Amino acid sequence: MTDTVTDRFLRYVVIDTQSDPTSSTQPSTDKQKNLGRMPVEELLAIGLSDAHLDEHGYVYATIPSNVDKPVPVICFCSHMDTAPDFTGTNVKPQIVRSYSGGDIRLSGDPQQIIRVADNPALNDQIGNDIITTDGTTLLGADDKAGIAEIMTAAQILVDNPDIKHGAIKILFTPDEEIGRGVDKVDLEKLGARFAYTMDGETAGHIEDETFSADGVEITIQGVAIHPGFAKGKMENAIKIAGEIISRLPKNLAPETTEGREGFVHPTGVTGSMEKAALNLIVRDFNDDGLAAKEAMLERIIKQVMADYPGSSYGFKVKPQYRNMKAILDRHPEIIDNAVEAIRRAGMEPVRGSIRGGTDGSRLSFMSLPCPNIFAGGHAFHSPLEWVSRQDMEKAVKTIVELAKIWEERA
Repeated sequence: MTDTVTDRFLRYVVIDTQSDPTSSTQPSTDKQKNLGRMPVEELLAIGLSDAHLDEHGYVYATIPSNVDKPVPVICFCSHMDTAPDFTGTNVKPQIVRSYSGGDIRLSGDPQQIIRVADNPALNDQIGNDIITTDGTTLLGADDKAGIAEIMTAAQILVDNPDIKHGAIKILFTPDEEIGRGVDKVDLEKLGARFAYTMDGETAGHIEDETFSADGVEITIQGVAIHPGFAKGKMENAIKIAGEIISRLPKNLAPETTEGREGFVHPTGVTGSMEKAALNLIVRDFNDDGLAAKEAMLERIIKQVMADYPGSSYGFKVKPQYRNMKAILDRHPEIIDNAVEAIRRAGMEPVRGSIRGGTDGSRLSFMSLPCPNIFAGGHAFHSPLEWVSRQDMEKAVKTIVELAKIWEERA
C-alpha cells in the first residue's frame, strides 16, 4: 500500500461509483461498495480495528484519542459516488507534470480542452502536477479527492503519535450526488460532536453556508380527444407544461444567476396529451426567498391554467435541504478552528457560500454541525474535471492541523 494522497486518489478514481437517481435501493448502485471495501482494508491495515462497510454502503472508522483530557469528537466525511451527469466508467487519469500554463487538451478526446479562460484557478497552478481524465469520462475528484485526503491524514496521525489529538471519526457516504448521502447514516454509531465534509473546491476555502433547497413536482391533467374532433375541446397537457416553462423568469435561472442569487430550474418533463409532469428545483439562501419563488411559480401555473378551464393541476413541494449557516452560527468554534488550520497549512483562509448543497447541509440539521472544507477539485461533473497534487496535499495538512487544534483548544 502506497502512502501518498496522489497514489490513493489514482487507485480510487478508476473504480466506477456512479449513483443512480432512478434506483430505490441504498446504495443506489451496488458498485459503490466496490470502492467502500478498499479504504476499509487500508484502514484496518494501519490499525483502525473498527473500520467497516455497512449494508447501506457507509464506511465508518475511528482514530482513537491519544490524550487523557476530554476533546470533542470530530468527524471527517467525504462521499464515494460520482455524479450521474457524465460517465464514470473506465476512468483513465492523466498527470500533467510541472504544469507550465496554457490550455490542456485531453488525449482521449481532442475536442475536450480545459481552457484557462474557463478555469482561471489554473493560473495558480504553475509548476504543479495537474490530474485530469483523458476526456472521455469524469475524473471523480468530487469526491474521491476528499476520501484520499482523509485516508492520508489518518495514516499520518496513526504513524505519528507525537501529534496529539482527540478521537476522530471517519465517514464515507454513498449517494451524495443524488441527495441521499445521509439517508441511512447511523449518527449514534458514528458518535461525533462536530464534522467537516472534505468536498469543496479551491485550496484555502471553507464554506459555512449552502442554498436552501426544495424540489417541486407539477402534475397536469389535460383534456384528451381524437385530434380530428378536437376543436374547442382538446386541452393538450404537453402544451400546458410548455407554456409554464416558457413563462419562468429568465433572470431566475441557473445560467443567469451567481453569488447569493437563487433560481427556479426545470429538471425534467414527461407527458402525453392527457397527462404531463414537470419537475423543478428551487434554490435560495434563505427560506423566505425559497417560499417567494415557490409562490411565484404557483402564480404562473394558475395564470396558464386560466386558459384551460377543463384541465387541472397538482403542485407538490418536497423539502431537500436547508442552509447550514443557521446551525453553524451557533457553534463558531467549528469555523474558527478550521480557519486557523487552513492558515497553519500555509494558505490564506477564504470563507464562502456554496451554490449547492453537501452532506453537511443535512448533517447539520441532524444534530451534527458540519461545514465544508476544500478538497481541491475543479470543473466537477464533467470530462474537464481536474485537481492538483499540491492542493490535495494542502488538504491533508489542513486535516492534520485541524485535529491538533481541537486538542489544543479543548
